[in-house]
This record gives sequence, structure tokens and C-alpha cells, in this order.
Amino acid sequence: MTPAVFAEFLLNGLVLGALYVLMALGLSIIFGMVGVINFAHGALFTLGAYTAFQVKDALGFPGALVAAPVLVGVLGMLIEATLLRRLYLEDPLQGLLLTFGLAMIVEQGIRMVWGLSPKQFDAPAALTGVLALGGLTYSRYRSFVLLSVVLLIVGLVLFLQKTAIGTIVRAGSRDPMMVRLLGISLKPVLTLVFGLGTALAAMAGVLSAPLAGVQPAMGINVGTAAFVVVTIGGLGSLAG
Repeated sequence: MTPAVFAEFLLNGLVLGALYVLMALGLSIIFGMVGVINFAHGALFTLGAYTAFQVKDALGFPGALVAAPVLVGVLGMLIEATLLRRLYLEDPLQGLLLTFGLAMIVEQGIRMVWGLSPKQFDAPAALTGVLALGGLTYSRYRSFVLLSVVLLIVGLVLFLQKTAIGTIVRAGSRDPMMVRLLGISLKPVLTLVFGLGTALAAMAGVLSAPLAGVQPAMGINVGTAAFVVVTIGGLGSLAG
């Protein structure tokens, strides 16, 4: 195996790992703050890809890359505010069953709306072709995915470390009782965190769509890998 081929395999692995990390970050912040393992995460990943497929002709790829995570994030906020919030004081198993049921509903809804056949999702023209990096040529779009995930991770860390809301999120994940005693309501924060987590899943779905196409079961393998990532890294641990 030549060094160029090895480097290409390594970069492909990094791109795939970056998508897993983006999914895992969403799972991790939801569990760390809300305390729920979101079994619907893979289905929301798929929904993000289909939403981008639906709007990309009207908005273009950049618009779809923004609109799809926002729309899925808003859906996640509605799920938290109307369904999950009722179960916080109940047996944690009920939250697991609810998100598992939501995953089935979302997956079947996707099949009803968009059908069973895979959808073609082409990368934008500006990101087609390859980059020449010395003796290595590599896909422009895969390079874009890797760079995008790095920027999203940096942005998420800055949000949690440098903003007032991020401080509340970190404090609430460690000692929610103390935050409430300080007179801060955690309800809107929990809603925001769940929406942010689902938006990250949708973003991963949009970024992966030009690589593997869009089809109803695309979130199963990625969702399973994301659960493995957060299990190894530690549930609720962003660094892990």
C-alpha cells in the first residue's frame, strides 16, 4: 500500500468518524442535561437528510444545510416541551420507551411521505472534484465535511464555555437543584438543549446525504455507532 492510498483511507476514516462524533455530541448533551437516552436520534438523523432533500431545490445546498437542522431542532424542542417534560419525575424507563416509540413513528412517517426508494442527493457543484495536496488527491466534499464538523465542535465548546446559557447548561448537568435554588428556571434550558442535540443529529444527516444517498434506514447504522461512541466516551461527557 502506497503512502497516498494509506492517507486516503485514513482521511476517509476521519470523515466517517467525524459524522459519528457529531451524532454522539447530540446524544451526549441530551443525556448530560435532560437525563434521557434518545433512541430517536438515528431517526432524526434520517429526517434531517430528507428535509434537506426536500428544500435543497428551493434553497440550494447552503440553505438546506442551515434549514434542515433548524427545522428538526424545532421539532425536537416541541417533543421535549409536549412529551418528555411530562416524564421527568417518572421512571426513567418511560423516557426510553417514549423515544423508542418516536423513532418508529418518525421512520414510518418518512416512508409514508417520501416512499421506500432511495433518493439521489448530489453534492453542490462547488464541492465536486478533488483537492491536490502534494502527492495526494482527495475529495473536496469529504474535506468540507471534515472541516465543517471541526468548526461545529469548536463552536459548541465555545457556546458551552463562553456564554451565559452555556454556563447554565453545564451547571444544570452537574447540580440542577443548585441552579433552581439560584432562581434559574431549567425548563427553557432543557428545551433548548434537546433541540440543539436533535439539530446536531440532523446536521450529520445532511452532511452524510451526498456520501451515501438518502434512504429510510440510513440512520440505523450511524445511530448504533453513535451509541457506541458515547458509551465508550462516557454518557454526558463531551470530552469523552
